[in-house]
Amino acid sequence: MRITFVIAVASLAGGNRVVATYARLLKARGHEVTVVSRPRPRRTLRDRLRAWRRGRPLPPHPRSPLFDALGDSHRVLDRRRPVVAEDLPDADVVIATWWETAEWVAALPASKGRKFYLLQDVELFDHLPVDRVRATYALPLRKLAVSDYIRDRVREEAPDSEIDLLPNAVDHAVFDAPPRARGTPLTVGFLHSIAPRKRIGLAFDAVASARLRLPDLRVISFGTTPATEDFPPDLIYRRAPPQQEIPKLYAACDLWLFTSAHEGFGLPLLEAMACRTPVLATSAGAAPDLIDGRNGRLLPPDPEAFSAEIETISRMDPTEWRAMSDAAHATAAAHSWEAATDRLLGYLREEIRS
Repeated sequence: MRITFVIAVASLAGGNRVVATYARLLKARGHEVTVVSRPRPRRTLRDRLRAWRRGRPLPPHPRSPLFDALGDSHRVLDRRRPVVAEDLPDADVVIATWWETAEWVAALPASKGRKFYLLQDVELFDHLPVDRVRATYALPLRKLAVSDYIRDRVREEAPDSEIDLLPNAVDHAVFDAPPRARGTPLTVGFLHSIAPRKRIGLAFDAVASARLRLPDLRVISFGTTPATEDFPPDLIYRRAPPQQEIPKLYAACDLWLFTSAHEGFGLPLLEAMACRTPVLATSAGAAPDLIDGRNGRLLPPDPEAFSAEIETISRMDPTEWRAMSDAAHATAAAHSWEAATDRLLGYLREEIRS
């Protein structure tokens, strides 16, 4: 098949990791795959003024290597503008991956392929034009949701929508680790983000509370933004680490903290568990579908709840922690991208035949 993905920008975001993985696997199976994106936004005068007031230079956008394997099959537009028919090859299928791209794909002629909308989040965010976002849920695109949460929320906004499930997975060739014992001292980790819904403050507060009882607690984090003065003391932080380093960061932890208020899926859940790291999580994204009490804990968004569980697990018998670690790995092992790609292809072929 000839398959085109339309993405907003080739960043390091988890949604792009999903698209890049599908694109790579589809191409490896002999399909003709194209990804089209816009360039990164230019730094605004306001951005530069903020950096000047802080007395720090404005850091460049972290480069994303996610689509390098596609070579010339990843096309970046000459400037930030909507994708139009002339930017895309004729294809059997074209897949939107974000609300703006859904608007663009809906306007394409039939020659660009049967139209799909990969729903990776419920994008009704305050900083977006929510009326336009909501309207995309009623567009005549076949919809694929990566989690039950997304499917159920979109159906609330567009009750007549038919939505199929296409759960995310994890690349076991990348995210894996051998069996291990719990570390000494205990190490917790989390993904850093300044997005309000990620609730990084909850992770910071949980660490601060846990350190009152576990003063030698070791803390690791990575993200795409620069370190700031509000980081916990002695935080080991890696900004935009090379992709091959990320599994090692997960595997260096005995617990992973997932503190989001809401998520479309939450890839770090599976990535951490694939690296044999149990997860303490809020009930966001796919966490209720993945965490069963044996491989981690679902917790209320309360730093004391996270802190208490960190302390409890720090005092577990080593064999109990090892059982949690093994259960986390087994959960991730049941979610492969090869199986997810089979499922995606099934939906695409079904639509083409209809």
